[in-house]
Amino acid sequence: MDLPYTRIKGGICAAREFLGSAISCGIKDPKSNRLDLSLIYSKRECLSVGMFTQNRVKAAPVRVSQSHLRAESLRAIITNSGNANACTGPTGMQDAKNMAKETSKLLELRQREVGVCSTGVIGLPMPMIRIEPKYEDLVAGLGPKNGNDVARSIITSDTHEKEFAISFELHGKRVRIGGCAKGAGMINPNMATMLCFVTTDANIGKRSLKEAIENSVDNTFNRITIDGDTSTNDSVIILANGAAENKTIRRGTKECRDFSHALEFVMNKLAKAIVRDGERVTKFVTLEVKSARNTSDAKKVAQAVANSFLVKSSWNGEDPNWGRIIHAVGYSGASIREEFVDIYYESKVACKGGLQAKTNPEILRNIVSKPAFKITIDLGVGDANHRIYASDLSPEYIDFNRSEYAYWKQAKKDGLV
Repeated sequence: MDLPYTRIKGGICAAREFLGSAISCGIKDPKSNRLDLSLIYSKRECLSVGMFTQNRVKAAPVRVSQSHLRAESLRAIITNSGNANACTGPTGMQDAKNMAKETSKLLELRQREVGVCSTGVIGLPMPMIRIEPKYEDLVAGLGPKNGNDVARSIITSDTHEKEFAISFELHGKRVRIGGCAKGAGMINPNMATMLCFVTTDANIGKRSLKEAIENSVDNTFNRITIDGDTSTNDSVIILANGAAENKTIRRGTKECRDFSHALEFVMNKLAKAIVRDGERVTKFVTLEVKSARNTSDAKKVAQAVANSFLVKSSWNGEDPNWGRIIHAVGYSGASIREEFVDIYYESKVACKGGLQAKTNPEILRNIVSKPAFKITIDLGVGDANHRIYASDLSPEYIDFNRSEYAYWKQAKKDGLV
């Protein structure tokens, strides 16, 4: 069946009256000209909702944005990559506040109408000496066709930008939703480690928008994992400016459900793109847990299997080792009966009733040799299900993450440490 959505260009700037800008500051490397500072701005007043990391160690920009969202609705978000501004103490808090303050002045907004997000190395002070001279150029560069630049500016270890936008009919009006995201490492459920910004020109009530983003995050960004780590900077923020001029979307209505489904559709595209672009991953694995006693148990099993280094290593080695899967099921903390557990690679049974099935191992190996495949774990003890999108673990992942010493050397040159 054809989906009622039309994919459109523009990413974060696809929705009406949203502008974007991105420039280079050399935040991580003063000799680099890669885009690393960006701004998203609505020409109209907005409603906004955000969801943030569940890590108890929270970066300064997360705390600032949370505070601003409690007091106001955002109309702008300034973001930098290359430095997380996390574990930077009072100085880091002041730096994040100043980023919002200086941006708000240039946009003629209240300071609390500007959100702040950062991503990059943890523990290093922000090189504000290279950021502060760029605010005027950043604001001057705002335009409706800069969505891709914004998407490129927020990436760190990603290999490419991630953006997606759609339009669809609602209340007889054409509504648009566009977004961009970054993430490749430190990816785990409970607000997977990433930044995601979404804009929409839908006219929607605040409670409806809050419900829609909570449901969408739970079904998308809370269902992906690469390495089992949860970062200090995770942020998902949505801005809605009503420029589509549809009748206000209210909770409990068909239009609210339609909007929520469309938002989830966009976020799911971005979430899957994050897993596919995981740091040096080679496999995209859809992990489906069925027939659990309850939803909590289904989640426990899915997360235990998806985050098992042994399981992930076998995926990388193209080894259909269902024994590693069932052992993770057993320690997950879920209520299970070993003799009821069935495990499938695609539609081929590898384990039946907790025992080796008769399927030819070569058939299973052919399945796991593909870049994307599905594993189903049927627990046979209830009717609750849960799905996670996961990746393998490669030797290259370890090599890639062995050291960030070069960033500390640059920080020392800058007189920051």
